[in-house]
Amino acid sequence: MNLIQTIILSIIEGLTEFLPISSTGHMILASSIMDIPESAFVKTFEISIQIGAILAIVLLYAGRFLKGISIYIKLGIAFLPTGIIGFLAYPYIKAYLFSPVVVTISLVLGGIVLILIDRKVSGQQSETDDLENISYKNAFFIGLFQSVSMIPGVSRAAATIIGGIFNGLDKKQAIEFSFLLAVPTMFAATGYDLYKTSIAFSGHEIILIGIGLIVAFITALIAVKVFLRIVQNYGFKYFGYYRIIIGILFVLLINKL
Repeated sequence: MNLIQTIILSIIEGLTEFLPISSTGHMILASSIMDIPESAFVKTFEISIQIGAILAIVLLYAGRFLKGISIYIKLGIAFLPTGIIGFLAYPYIKAYLFSPVVVTISLVLGGIVLILIDRKVSGQQSETDDLENISYKNAFFIGLFQSVSMIPGVSRAAATIIGGIFNGLDKKQAIEFSFLLAVPTMFAATGYDLYKTSIAFSGHEIILIGIGLIVAFITALIAVKVFLRIVQNYGFKYFGYYRIIIGILFVLLINKL
């Protein structure tokens, strides 16, 4: 993998990780188009640069994390379903669900759901005045929605946002809870993947990972701010249309490669 490919993949990671459009699907598609081999280093690289994206959320929402212990408890409860299911089923998901067909179906179906959810959320008032006051039950059910995102192409962001809306949050709160829940979820998933990976890196590869972390961090900072503005002004439907289009392109391009 060369420097240009490193930068492109890192930009894609930063742009897509917190948007409801599936970062996994985009990374698979981009790697295929650029003919990047599925080596152990590439897999580790794609996992490692997620840390850069996570740190962007930690920086942007530091105030939330410093408010008190309540938000940590709610996020811990929301993380439980994904943590348990992921620990038990992750090897099978990796073995059987990481395919172009699954990603395509997930992208298209998720797009349709986002278009439909856009109508539901329009003008919806939140049942809670602050995210710290979300109930334990609602936090848990949002976590259940998130666990569906272990299917490639579903999108962790899309699943948790939809879960938040169906559990009484308005669209801004649903997005912000999705951002916050990404921190423990992605740290756990990334840490577990890296723990399972035992390869030695060359000096060049370490530099590529470092560049990837920085690029993903900066791109995620920008993407999160722009995403909030787009949703506030236009809702989720355009992300739904985009998912359907990219899903169709995904299967067409993968079949030609």
